[in-house]
Amino acid sequence: MPDWSYHSIFKPILFRLPAKLARNLTLQAMGGLSRMPGGTFVIKTMGHFEQSPVLQDEIAGVPIPCPVGLSGGLDPQGTAHKALAQLGIGFIELGPVTVREVRCDEAIVRVPEQEAIVYADGYANDGADAIAARLRKGTGHRLPHFVRLRPMPGSSPREALLQQQELLEKLAPYAAGFYIDGLAEGWPPDETLAYLREVRQLAAAAGKPALLYVPPQLPEGTLRELAAQLPGWSGVAVGEALREEDSRRIRVGGSGVLSAQLSLVRRLRSAGAGTIVAAGAVSQPQDALELLAAGANSVQLHSGLVYAGPGLPKRINEAILYERIRETEEPQPPSFWANWGWMYLLGLSMMIGGVLAWLIASTSVLLPYDETFLGVSRSVINRFNGHIIHFMSHDRITLAGTMISIGIFYSQLARHGLRFGLHWARTALMASCTVGFSSFFLYLGYGYFDPLHAAAAAVLLPMLLLTLRGLKDAPSRKPPGVRNDRVWRRAQWGQCCFVVLGFGLAVGGLTIAFVGITSVFVPTDLAYLGVSAQQLAEWNERLIPLIAHDRAGFGGALFSLAVAIAGSALWGVNQGESWLWWTFLWGGIPGFAAGLLVHFHIGYTDFIHLLPVYIAVLLYASGLYLMHPFLVRRAGKGTETDATTTTAETATTTAEPI
Repeated sequence: MPDWSYHSIFKPILFRLPAKLARNLTLQAMGGLSRMPGGTFVIKTMGHFEQSPVLQDEIAGVPIPCPVGLSGGLDPQGTAHKALAQLGIGFIELGPVTVREVRCDEAIVRVPEQEAIVYADGYANDGADAIAARLRKGTGHRLPHFVRLRPMPGSSPREALLQQQELLEKLAPYAAGFYIDGLAEGWPPDETLAYLREVRQLAAAAGKPALLYVPPQLPEGTLRELAAQLPGWSGVAVGEALREEDSRRIRVGGSGVLSAQLSLVRRLRSAGAGTIVAAGAVSQPQDALELLAAGANSVQLHSGLVYAGPGLPKRINEAILYERIRETEEPQPPSFWANWGWMYLLGLSMMIGGVLAWLIASTSVLLPYDETFLGVSRSVINRFNGHIIHFMSHDRITLAGTMISIGIFYSQLARHGLRFGLHWARTALMASCTVGFSSFFLYLGYGYFDPLHAAAAAVLLPMLLLTLRGLKDAPSRKPPGVRNDRVWRRAQWGQCCFVVLGFGLAVGGLTIAFVGITSVFVPTDLAYLGVSAQQLAEWNERLIPLIAHDRAGFGGALFSLAVAIAGSALWGVNQGESWLWWTFLWGGIPGFAAGLLVHFHIGYTDFIHLLPVYIAVLLYASGLYLMHPFLVRRAGKGTETDATTTTAETATTTAEPI
């Protein structure tokens, strides 16, 4: 469920359902997919987040692959942890955890205007035994867990201390570290401080890092009293929720929590706190950057994943990565002949070959070796049926247009992607080339060997092999988009159009290739020709193999183009990548022009036959229109602020700290 599908398809549906039902459906769907064979591969493919060594960090000595964590309240049963671990999460909080189960069957409430979520009970959890049993079975991922330990509601400090000792004993084998909760239990300050000192000693005896869990609106006086204790803790986790007055209801997210966290993080950093984890209130990459700039070492996500979408961890990591490398010296890109230049030449060769194929298909149509194979000339075929040559022309012109489109994508992805080490561009190119070269064998489906296609493959394959030499991945040096503004949300719809277009073309290419190597014709083809397949075979037994070769070849080429389009749309849509918008524009024109113009030129205008093309053109035009401001406008330049964000930034809260 990447952002482009979440915002355009799933979120409008889910937000019409009760919040708890929507959450359960989403988590069960993601968790179910991750447990299926190949499920995590699908999730990784759709999200395509590549961990960079530059993002590696630690929390109180515990190594983490990136400084973006998952809040315990988002998925309290761990239903989708295995799936979420593939999206750019570096660590996972479990909790709050109490010694016994705390049930809450009341509804979860969304507050969309503030991008907040209200829970009826901040203590709700399955209890230590159930959580330990779940961890004992395995989680399906290798990310470290930080367990938030909380006293049972209404406990005294002495009771809470005994509970924490029990929790530590039960959960220490499965935890990388602990968040120690208790500052919001309403105890007298001196008893609270004494409780924290004793719990810290218990955690130290367990041999695991212990971070003090601090409410997001900690009074200045309490912070001064805690200051002397802070050096004894492994770090501090700044809480994610505000509690309503005289209630166990909590509100997660919203500007009130974010502003309180920013203030508290600065105060804690000034007070000498070590590791600081800022939990919750992050709904866009800019929020995370502000918390890190204020002094946090890492952030945790909760409500932001609900409102911004599952792509938020990846976007935050990309923003952090850019900030970490922006001041470093930019490596020199490889020379043209090192690797990427060969792919550029391969694309250029495809364009030249496509133009030549278009010229031939629009004039003589048949090459001399085609006539030799058939044993008859073009004029003889025309005397038998005047539509056959036109029909073959329509197959070959559409193939030619597709070749030109592929060439444009390959050359652009090489120049702007491979040249600068963009992993997604390499993946898209290699997947498309693998499909394209493999489709050569489809030409043999009916026993017709095309020497020109074989010669082209023999020339192009070495270029592909030379491209593979010394390819290295490197992070993008372009500033990413960091705000969930209207331009970004509009681009999600445009990205959805192009992803659907890519997958639609893939289905079309596979269908055409399959038809080409089996029945060869669809009913509308025979209606246009005015003869049956049997009559064609009876007239010349080699005619159908020749047509099959054209159809299978076009199907394979279309599938190869579809992979390039889908890969670029899935992984390459980042703010300011104007070259990609122009690649979509110019890369689509030859294919669509060939597919439409030749049909009208030869009079093959059956509406049902052309309906997929009409739908594809609509998706193509809509996607270009919707993505233009996001791709062409540079990140941070004239970004339009969303009204919802503005409202959230100015909203105030009367909630008490939890």
